[in-house]
Amino acid sequence: MKKVVLAYSGGLDTSVCIPILKENYGFDKVITVTVDVGQPAEEIEAASKKAKLIADKHYTIDAKDEFVNDYIFRAIKANAAYEGYVIGTSLARPLIARKCVEVAKKEGADALAHGCTGKGNDQLRFEAVFRATDLAVIAPMRDMNLTRKWEIEYAKKHGIPVPVTKAKPWSVDENIWSRSIEGGRLEDPSFMPPEEIYKWTTDPLKAPDKPDIVSIGFKEGVPVSLNGKKMGGVELILELHGIAGRHGVGRTDMMEDRVLGLKARENYEHPAATVLLTAHKDLEKLCLSRAELRFKAAVDEAWAELGYMGLVEEPLYADLNAFIDETQKRVNGTVKVKLYKGSCMPVARESPTALYSEELVSFDGKSLDQKDAEGYAKFYGFQARLYKKLINQ
Repeated sequence: MKKVVLAYSGGLDTSVCIPILKENYGFDKVITVTVDVGQPAEEIEAASKKAKLIADKHYTIDAKDEFVNDYIFRAIKANAAYEGYVIGTSLARPLIARKCVEVAKKEGADALAHGCTGKGNDQLRFEAVFRATDLAVIAPMRDMNLTRKWEIEYAKKHGIPVPVTKAKPWSVDENIWSRSIEGGRLEDPSFMPPEEIYKWTTDPLKAPDKPDIVSIGFKEGVPVSLNGKKMGGVELILELHGIAGRHGVGRTDMMEDRVLGLKARENYEHPAATVLLTAHKDLEKLCLSRAELRFKAAVDEAWAELGYMGLVEEPLYADLNAFIDETQKRVNGTVKVKLYKGSCMPVARESPTALYSEELVSFDGKSLDQKDAEGYAKFYGFQARLYKKLINQ
């Protein structure tokens, strides 16, 4: 009996994959896997119900805590942003792929499958993990060059509910860290997105007229408290989503360079992520040296690119994490952030491991003799002065 494990979201693409894998690829048993990384509960429930109707066997795996502790916290420590936006969807793909591999091994499957097209990034993120196994990898959407119109007709013939409508053709991917919205008229870069695409964030113009000050506590670069209350990662992120989202914080509308080179218009919501990354980066400036900050900026950029591409098996990813983890040992303390009509601004910070001395830096401090700086000033810019004399001869 030929078995295949399919990464299953419950959407149109992955749903039509189930009969296609049997009819076109000759599999006897299709096993679906839905991994809960913070999607809406009703979405997980709907996917599970649908899979049990049309697949031969189904797994629903709760991986929210693992996603937060092993993936999102690493992203925070790395200030992870790709081309200026908070990476979120890409963070979850390797975890989902790894869970599918675990199920495939348990079930003795012959192959792994996904419902990604050949134009996006997710095919690469899944396959970077899938192809590290000895199992065959199948991508029906890409292999058969399928269109959305064909899929809808095929789904109707096979009695599969179609979730996409012409009125609201947005393609939404949501996890606990971020929410991406694309497709439909949003594919036109000149089209201004309607307010209806947003779910987590209030229109900044309609946000409260009074700002909120939130306090984020960090231990070794990881958020551990919100407004003085210690919380686990999942609880903290969900609570902060509500607070920051109410103030319209955490929207991104951008042109994004996909891994394949295609440019795509993308819209994102990430209120909690915006606050946590802003606070973390601010705390690093208090705790790390100038040389560390300069070098870490390059490390963070490289980390974000690997994370965006889903290359978590790349040796460099582990190398970067080792450096980042070492720097984070001193990133402890609290940052207060002001939230107001879409803006997120650090307004205060403190740390027991700060590289800061109020006594030394104060204009009124007497710990340093200002005259000692004269010798330094005489040599500062020395070569530039020699150069100026040279060209003026």
